[in-house]
Amino acid sequence: MIQSLQNTKVKEWKKLTTKKGRDKSGLFLVEGWHLTEEAIKADAVIEAIIKEGVELPSYMDAVEVHFVTEEISLALAETEHTQGVFAVCRQPEVQFESLQASNILMLDAIQDPGNIGTMIRTADAAGMDAVILGKGTADPYNAKVLRSAQGSHFHLPILKQDLFSSIEHCKESGIPVYGTSLQGAVTYKEAKAGEKFALIMGNEGAGVNNELLALTDQNLYIPIYGKSESLNVAIAAGILLYQLKGE
Repeated sequence: MIQSLQNTKVKEWKKLTTKKGRDKSGLFLVEGWHLTEEAIKADAVIEAIIKEGVELPSYMDAVEVHFVTEEISLALAETEHTQGVFAVCRQPEVQFESLQASNILMLDAIQDPGNIGTMIRTADAAGMDAVILGKGTADPYNAKVLRSAQGSHFHLPILKQDLFSSIEHCKESGIPVYGTSLQGAVTYKEAKAGEKFALIMGNEGAGVNNELLALTDQNLYIPIYGKSESLNVAIAAGILLYQLKGE
């Protein structure tokens, strides 16, 4: 059992709670039984399981396990009531051009981790092929994003890529691109995408970059019938994805 916070492995794991540490190592840390089980079921590349105490379910027998003290578990935890189990996973290296994706969600400068995680989860539920995070969007391996996505990181490709090149690739592949805007747009109910489409959701305050909107095939908006100024971007994404999927 590892007992010291000064242990080399513990120090490396602790770095994964920061974006700098994740970017440098190409790894990320998931916390809790559910996300750890999702990683195992999806055959994710798991570098190690970290477990407080010494009891372990049989399905983890094939994975390298490091038992740690409660003190170390609390040092790694980013939840108030940790379950004392973590998985160190490798970030998949996926090239958009090789995916042959036909249903794509693009996120432009989305900053709230909870919104990003919810949209990844919604894209998974809606049967999307990939989620692309453009410039200014928060790190998809942030702990709050991971918790909000509830394991969907292990179900579909998530890429960090320039959205201008992504749109260009979509056009070359015959995939219509829909933006979201309040100006120069049609109501979402008029949208009938068919089998292929890409949807861009924009920053919580500023919306989609105007230069990106100029490249789309059509821009959509969701009417507001009450007194609210706007819909939450993750809620809006769910409505639009299912409309475009024809559900």
